[in-house]
Amino acid sequence: MSGDSGRDRAYQYLRGTVLSDPAVSGTFINEQAVATEVGISRTPVREALLMLAAEDLVQLVPHRGAFVAPVPGREIAEMMQARGVIETWAAATSLAAGDAPVQAMADVLEQQRAIVVQGDAKEFIELDSQFHALLVAAAGNSVLGRLYENLRAKHVLLGIVALQRSETRRQEVLAEHQAIVDGLATGQPEVAEMAILGHLDTTGSILMHG
Repeated sequence: MSGDSGRDRAYQYLRGTVLSDPAVSGTFINEQAVATEVGISRTPVREALLMLAAEDLVQLVPHRGAFVAPVPGREIAEMMQARGVIETWAAATSLAAGDAPVQAMADVLEQQRAIVVQGDAKEFIELDSQFHALLVAAAGNSVLGRLYENLRAKHVLLGIVALQRSETRRQEVLAEHQAIVDGLATGQPEVAEMAILGHLDTTGSILMHG
């Protein structure tokens, strides 16, 4: 197995599993535990952590290792703003081209509905992330698509935190996602935009104010 594939596996594990766990926020990552979990040595784990530090997902502290800093309020607000810009642009662009992924997003929403009571928070929010990513992908701008993908780890993390803070959040997410699907189905960008921004504002408010 090449070193690169070990690094990539560590990167995917850290980004997709460790960094989306709210319990890890405010702690140092245990390199040996990650190496054991992925089945590799510590060297590719360190290489993966360098990649994550370049994405500002961890902070490398000399002699201590990789620290997962809590997401500050200002960054939460800015992230919601960035998502709003990209997602409303994607809605307008895909609607203008006749390519809004209404059915695909409705299908993901049905999957969320199916696990709203029984499913775990991570699974629910992974679907949440998929729901929004479908819209961005439909607009067809690969640069914006990559920018949006870079937000995805924090999207999942913050989504799980929001669920933990509000007992009614899962049902609210379903209603807000339905409003986005309905807004896109009207073919009117301003209706879809209002639904998208309303959804992001509500999530941001829960994260900022509890």
